[in-house]
Formats: sequence, structure tokens, C-alpha cells
Amino acid sequence: MEGVLKKAAKQFPVIFLTGPRQSGKTTLVKSVFKKHKYVSLEDTDERRFALEDPRGFLARFTGSVILDEVQRAPDILSHIQTIVDEDKKPGRFILTGSQQFLLLQGISQSLAGRVALLELLPLSLAEIEGRKSKDPLSIFNESYRLPDIPKIPLEELLFTGSYPSLHAKNTDRNLWMKSYERTYVERDVRNILKIGDTATFSRFLRLCAGRAGQLLNLSSLGNDCGVTHSTARRWLSILEASHIVILLKPHHKKFARRLVKSPKLYFLDAGLLCYLLLVRHPEELKSHALRGGIMESFVISELWKSFVHNGEEPPLFFWRDHTGHEIDLLMESSSRLYPVEIKSSRTVSSEFFRHIRFFCDLAGRKNIGKSAVIHAGDDSYIRNGTAVRPWWVV
Repeated sequence: MEGVLKKAAKQFPVIFLTGPRQSGKTTLVKSVFKKHKYVSLEDTDERRFALEDPRGFLARFTGSVILDEVQRAPDILSHIQTIVDEDKKPGRFILTGSQQFLLLQGISQSLAGRVALLELLPLSLAEIEGRKSKDPLSIFNESYRLPDIPKIPLEELLFTGSYPSLHAKNTDRNLWMKSYERTYVERDVRNILKIGDTATFSRFLRLCAGRAGQLLNLSSLGNDCGVTHSTARRWLSILEASHIVILLKPHHKKFARRLVKSPKLYFLDAGLLCYLLLVRHPEELKSHALRGGIMESFVISELWKSFVHNGEEPPLFFWRDHTGHEIDLLMESSSRLYPVEIKSSRTVSSEFFRHIRFFCDLAGRKNIGKSAVIHAGDDSYIRNGTAVRPWWVV
């Protein structure tokens, strides 16, 4: 994201970088904006100053500044607006925060038109492997050059996840995940929802994990958790805004078919998903009942990151009609659709191509770009016009 950040800092007086906790926001902005003064609002004294006297707090900074975890003192946003209205110097304020739900409310009121909104998600596989990410659309090409096989096996990657700390030496994955869940639920959710019964929300989070890769049914989810439909909807919006889950929307073109209208639920990090599903060892994933949903979450999150980290809104959807015909993932580009099937099997079966053929015939070749099957094996080739690619393609 370094290039995207630098470009935005030449155009906007305020850059707001959001993302889940522990995704590396502080490390990134301090690396890119080395000459900016840095202040963390996690610091008790700095936060108290910002809350008690926001005007005086900001008056200290005559030059450019990074304000980290700005959700801890959201009232300063309106005062930043006054400053940048008087001096529109690009890149003046670099803001970071992990509670997008609350921050975007303040930004929409105070900094609309003055701020570039960017997201930093956990590491992509390319970043873990130390290589440059590829254009997602390149995987469909016959001339596609496959990257080297990753050093980390698929099951280990799914189990570990992609948060940067988990790829540091001597990190205990189970302990880290336990602490992450507890911090997220007991601190962030309590602050946002103002609830005392965090145990119910924890149960809701694990119920969501059990539905990864499935159509969202809020009534069923709420009933199983013992909360109302409206509460389930509100809690899910918090998970989405906090970059824990992705709600993949159905594509809107009907092609003369009656389509499902509910989104599909995925987790942004496969490691967190595995933890919530009580997977305790990578080997368990080879035969896990929800291996398919975990694999889909991983592939979709990888493609999601590739667009988000380039400053783009992910043009990703799924397609399913009322008879059960389904395409796991549709990428849209230049008004053309690129269907992708995601399979957790290591061997490629002719059955993998059935829904792609049905969809292409239904939609018409003029509406289709190219198609692909992404699977858990190592094979990479073209079969009847469809690209077969291994799991590490993006």
C-alpha cells in the first residue's frame, strides 16, 4: 500500500487508514511518513489532553503529524476540519483507527471531501512470501506465470492466518488468538455496543464462524444465539465494519433467472475462523467438515485484499439461482463477468466445471470474460477454456 498512501498524501490534507487491530497500520504509516511527528492516542496523557482541550492539543503540531488510534478521541475530527479548511496542505494529517464503525460517522460529518479513506487488512500471501501481488485478472490468462510454491503449506497457512504478529518468530498462535478475541470482544465491542453481556456476543461470533461460506440467515442466527433479528443485524454490521467478516453480495444481473437476495458470510482471516471453529492443529483441516467454507474464505479474502490494498472497492460477488446453480465468486471488470469456482480438493474433477458451463451459457459469451477454478492442489493449466489454478495464485 506504500504507493497508494504516497499518492493520496499528495492530493488530500487528511489520510485516514483504518483496518482491524494488529494489521500493521502503525508500522506502515511510520515507515511511509518518516518525517511526520507521531502521537498515539493510546497514551493516557495524550488522550486526556485531546479529550479535554482538542484545540490546544492540535495547536502543538505546526507541521505534519500522524495521530494513531484516533477513535480514542473522535471529537478532534471537527477541529481538524477547521485547520485543513484554513491550510489545505496535502498530507498534513495521517490518521489511523481500528473502529471504522464509529470513525466513519465522525468523518462523514466533519471531513467529507477533505479525506482519503484507505484500509489496511492483514498480510496477503504474497506479502508473507515476500513477493509482489499479481493483478487478480491475470490468473485467467493462458500466459499467466505461476509464482513459486509457497514455503508454508496450505493447511498451516489456513490454521495460522495472516495477521503480521503470527508470522514473527516464537509467537504462540493459540495464545495470540485467545488474546485477540478477548481484546476485541471485551474492549472494542463493549465500547461500540455499550453492552455488558459480552458472553452472548462471543457466542454470536462463533455461530457466525460455523456459517462461513453459507447464505446469511439473520433470523436463524439470532434464534440460535438467543437475540432478536434486529440485534443480530446490528451485531453483524459491527463485525463487518471492524473487518472481521465479509458479506459477499449476490450479483444483480438476473439473466432471466430468479436469484437469491441474501449475501454470503465469510471471514476475512482464515486463522481467526479456524480458531473460532476450535481447530487446534493444521492436520485437522484436511478432513474438517467446514474445510470448503474455510478454503472459500481464504481465497475470497486474498482477492479482497488485492483490490483494497490498491485503493479500490472490491468488485466481487457470487451468483446463485433458486434451483441451486451457483458460482462461488464473480469478478466484474469493464462490464464483463469472470466466474470463479473455489474447491478445497487437491485433485481436479470434471464436476468442478459444471456450474461454470451452465452460467456461461445462461449469461451469454458476450457478458463473460474468462473463467477459473481455484483448487487446493498444485496443478495449473487451461481446460476447455477455463483456467485451473492452485491456491497461491494471487
